[in-house]
Amino acid sequence: MKGKVGLGFRRDFAIELLEDDSFNPAFIEFAPENWMKIGGFWKEVLNRATEKFNVVCHGLSLSVGSPDELDWEFIKDLRDFLDQNKVLLYSEHLSYSQTNNAHLYDLLPIPFTQDAVNHIVDRIKKVQDFLGRALIIENVSYYTPVAAQMREIEFINKIIDGSGCNLLLDVNNVYVNAFNHNYNSEDFIRNLPLDSVAYIHMAGHEKVSDDLIIDTHGQPIIDPVYDLFNWTLDYVKPVPVLLERDFNIPELTELNKEVDQLQAICDNKWKTANVAKS
Repeated sequence: MKGKVGLGFRRDFAIELLEDDSFNPAFIEFAPENWMKIGGFWKEVLNRATEKFNVVCHGLSLSVGSPDELDWEFIKDLRDFLDQNKVLLYSEHLSYSQTNNAHLYDLLPIPFTQDAVNHIVDRIKKVQDFLGRALIIENVSYYTPVAAQMREIEFINKIIDGSGCNLLLDVNNVYVNAFNHNYNSEDFIRNLPLDSVAYIHMAGHEKVSDDLIIDTHGQPIIDPVYDLFNWTLDYVKPVPVLLERDFNIPELTELNKEVDQLQAICDNKWKTANVAKS
């Protein structure tokens, strides 16, 4: 899958994708929580999907930044699901979504503090040991820093270095955060641990005012994000690239065009051995 483009697998177009041989993404990605412990019709759809495509999973419920204890019953079920469905990569968000046994159904920012780094590094190590695989952590979009004692880039680097996990580089999230928090997106990416990038996310967003962008995954990718992606590939070894689209889902032909555009950029940048610029 290295250097190839996949698509987020959504029930809105699942059957069409399975039956349309003219559109064959290199892999699919879905949230395991949406498919674990299901039966009947959708279990059959899942089986067909995992037989036809390479599969990666992008989780929603691990909540690595939560103050609560890790949910080991969930993690055991997750390990079984990943193994049974031959999931190649498993990623999660650098955020939290659960506290006091309440699932918040949102990806909330974690304070950029050393205490938070220590807490998350310990949790990631425990999860990796239990799953028997490296965890891949995604840089997330956020709209206000919480009690920050360090910069976001330092926070991410400390967690990757301390835990030994890999990085899911979401280029759109970098663009969104750079716009909202007034920093340079290229400088930010250049200072990430790019040797740890396991795969890349690309998506659309919505500009709601002159000084605010919301990461919606509900619009086509805009040209400046394509430009940032194109620039980024000069510094990253060939890895899988995933197109996300969660809302306002268009016809499959439109998604295919975006996949093809991403693949063309990958092919152009990675057609020869990638050498990072100094």
